[in-house]
Amino acid sequence: SILMQRRLFLYNFRNLRKAKGRRETYLCYVVKRRDSATSCSLDFGYLRNQMGCHVEVLFLRYIAAWDLDPGRCYRITWFTSWSPCYDCAQHIASFLRSYPNLTLRIFMARLYFCEDRKAEPEGLRRLHKAGAQIAIMTFKDYFYCWNTFVENREQAFKGWEGLHENSVHLARKLRRILLPLYEVDDLRDAFKILGL
Repeated sequence: SILMQRRLFLYNFRNLRKAKGRRETYLCYVVKRRDSATSCSLDFGYLRNQMGCHVEVLFLRYIAAWDLDPGRCYRITWFTSWSPCYDCAQHIASFLRSYPNLTLRIFMARLYFCEDRKAEPEGLRRLHKAGAQIAIMTFKDYFYCWNTFVENREQAFKGWEGLHENSVHLARKLRRILLPLYEVDDLRDAFKILGL
């Protein structure tokens, strides 16, 4: 099926702060061609990582095979259950540099990294610097995904307890990651001066 089963979506995209047991990454995508002020949908669907290959790399291989017209502008939107790991962020950044006529927006349910590792946050910063627009999924994004990618049998999307609070928490964390390092140092100095 081109649509994801409800239980798969609800289990894998739930924005829990500690998402134990969720080892797979799912990626829902929409590809559009921009023609001046209008856009034309070319494809949509979802993927999940396969044995030995992360879902982001699978998608990049898929879209590279399209032989995109360099004279046209394209916009790709991803909704992912996890943010990209460092290696995938590097692959995506390189891909974006190879396709200047393509823009990428990534909405993530959860941030993938351990607190003590510096690689994944650095990967997100490089991805952002390469031009990808990255954000945490909100209720509006879950609602859109439910109605676009999920076999919902016309059932309305009902958010879970903590969806909004977890989105806000993760968005703040992402904002801190994406702040230029000199701004983070300036903030630390200001807090130190204030005794905080």
